[in-house]
Amino acid sequence: MANQPDPGAAPQTDAHLALSLRTPLRPDAFALSEEEKIAGISEHFRHIMDLLGLDLTDDSLAGTPRRVAKMFVHEWFRGLDPAQRPEVRLFDNRYEYNQMLVERDITLFSCCEHHFVPIIGKAHVAYLPGQHVVGLSKLNRVVQYYARRPQVQERLTRQIAEELKQSLQTDDVAVLIEADHLCVMSRGVNDTSSSTLTAEYGGRFGQDESLRREFLRLIGK
Repeated sequence: MANQPDPGAAPQTDAHLALSLRTPLRPDAFALSEEEKIAGISEHFRHIMDLLGLDLTDDSLAGTPRRVAKMFVHEWFRGLDPAQRPEVRLFDNRYEYNQMLVERDITLFSCCEHHFVPIIGKAHVAYLPGQHVVGLSKLNRVVQYYARRPQVQERLTRQIAEELKQSLQTDDVAVLIEADHLCVMSRGVNDTSSSTLTAEYGGRFGQDESLRREFLRLIGK
């Protein structure tokens, strides 16, 4: 087992973000190894299935608790692990490109932290290059890192924007997310036709209405 962290220290994963934007985590969030987490989650999920009356001796169900546990740790919630935070390497803007750069329709899978059901959608991000530019795939990786954890869409939008501001060394960043929430679609009101849009505009995107309109036009909004 890893060394117990200082109980008074903020979890490393979001320490670079403002307190209001951090994903709620206990100080000991990283005390267990991945395999220890998988073993514990598997045991608890087996108990949930048992309480539901499912026959865990059936060959279709017998491996489900561990499959779910591995999915949680390695896939759905891998963005909780600070080791997964993407390294955003900047390159000199030798070509002196000074117009808006847009990466649109970034596939987004997340999980509603209120009901633990999927959020599925697209993220659109843009920035105004200065002295540096970034490899395009890194924009996707930033979106995926913050999406792959229990989330609310409002926080997710701002986390992505703040990460890009810090990584790109500019406030001139725009993020728009449009997503379907299965907590709305598959339970409660059972509304399959609505979607949720959230946006964060920083720097010149927040100050210049014509720049925002151009961003929205380029992403088809």
